[in-house]
Amino acid sequence: MTPLADSFGIKEALTQLGIKALNEGASTGINRFSNGEILESYSPVDGQLIASVRTTSAADYETLMQTATEAFQTFRLIPAPKRGEIVRQFGDKLRKKKEALGKLVSYEMGKSLQEGYGEVQEMIDICDFAVGLSRQLHGLTMHSERPGHRMYEQYHPMGVVGVISAFNFPVAVWAWNTALAWICGDVCVWKPSEKTPLCGIACQNIIAEVLQENNLPEGISCLINGDYKVGELMTNDKRIPLISATGSTRMGKIVAQAVASRLGKSLLELGGNNAIIITPDADIKMTVIGAVFGAVGTAGQRCTSTRRLIIHESIYDTVKDALISAYGQLKIGNPLDEKNHVGPVIDTHAVKIYKKALEKVVAEGGQLLVKGGVLSGEGYESGCYVKPAIAEASNSFEIVQHETFAPILYLLKYSGSVENAIEIQKGVAQGLSSSIMTNNLREAELFLSVVGSDCGIANVNIGTSGAEIGGAFGGEKETGGGRESGSDAWKIYMRRQTNTINYTTSLPLAQGIKFDL
Repeated sequence: MTPLADSFGIKEALTQLGIKALNEGASTGINRFSNGEILESYSPVDGQLIASVRTTSAADYETLMQTATEAFQTFRLIPAPKRGEIVRQFGDKLRKKKEALGKLVSYEMGKSLQEGYGEVQEMIDICDFAVGLSRQLHGLTMHSERPGHRMYEQYHPMGVVGVISAFNFPVAVWAWNTALAWICGDVCVWKPSEKTPLCGIACQNIIAEVLQENNLPEGISCLINGDYKVGELMTNDKRIPLISATGSTRMGKIVAQAVASRLGKSLLELGGNNAIIITPDADIKMTVIGAVFGAVGTAGQRCTSTRRLIIHESIYDTVKDALISAYGQLKIGNPLDEKNHVGPVIDTHAVKIYKKALEKVVAEGGQLLVKGGVLSGEGYESGCYVKPAIAEASNSFEIVQHETFAPILYLLKYSGSVENAIEIQKGVAQGLSSSIMTNNLREAELFLSVVGSDCGIANVNIGTSGAEIGGAFGGEKETGGGRESGSDAWKIYMRRQTNTINYTTSLPLAQGIKFDL
């Protein structure tokens, strides 16, 4: 273990999570379905190898799917509140291992330690939400038009749910899906990002303990590791009625076509190109805090990261100067050190994308206000540390229309009424998160109205990132239209059934149709 990682207790954290460090290889607990090629996980924090894992071969996958489908036959018969008890125990395990798992998230993915802890807390929160929900999987009772008939609807488990998650939230998004799927009676097969495989193994080890302690089948939670080829096994598999996929719009379109071709269901959480509208009635101090955190948090690698600021011309210079000043105070470095605001991007490929985006905005006529750049030298040996950048641009620029997963913020100017700003906000292909900063009630209500934001998330006087568990999370347009987490998102994980019971001695037909024999 490197001195940096060792000084922050990473080796101890890995041990607590059942993962052997570095060249010792990674333990997969009771998940035994990985006998393929070697996949190495390097930390963007210091560029060092954390552990090597085995990927899932086609033969492994087939054995895994048999195990999962058999487990479903048992799990679906367990009453939902008792399934909720399993999720409660999982949440308790997470509480005990929050520090260890949070450190792994930070070290393997590169987000700040506090964000790593926060991500594990999201897992705990969704477990709590799911436990309560396990006693509320309700249908509806309707009045039949036929005398002596009762009509109602109910929900049943779907079967095997496939979860494909991205590197930027390597544990929370899986929990959003599985905690709900489990209380619904489904079993889950999870393919974490190949960039953060150890986080997946750690979570699998934790739930495996719970399943063992309750004498439940291991197939209730299955893990597969590998690249897109492993994901293709899932998306083309008719035994998986629902695929929940988080990632880029490009990836989502591929998944959607593959799943639709077999008439399966997709839950897609894809790209975001999120904007904050700043009106003349905005609180500038609040605005700067929300905009900076939204733009540089997780090094700009959240799907809800703030990409665009749409600022009224009357306060444009004031906001611009405040942002430049705030960016000058940012501390970039080891994310395990809580004094730093910004950690690394995920890998050197992400660095290349960042550099190309900065070159592109200048080539299209934009101006860099905070130039950015790649950091090198002591503490930046991984080559994954970049400076957050700010550019003046136009919403029509090709690069502004594109979601760049990096800490680049575009400043856009608007004039006239807030309706003009809303049209700019809506003028991109993605529709995940949006915000308006204003103390004007009319502007706020217009933004939230049917003619306002076209995003799945619309906020007033807070930033674009930081969604809570209780609300359904997801977006429109090229963001995919899926909803995860809170509200009634549980319904996507179940099949809906309408039932009619005739308790008379006659058989009247609907719509008054006569059919006498």
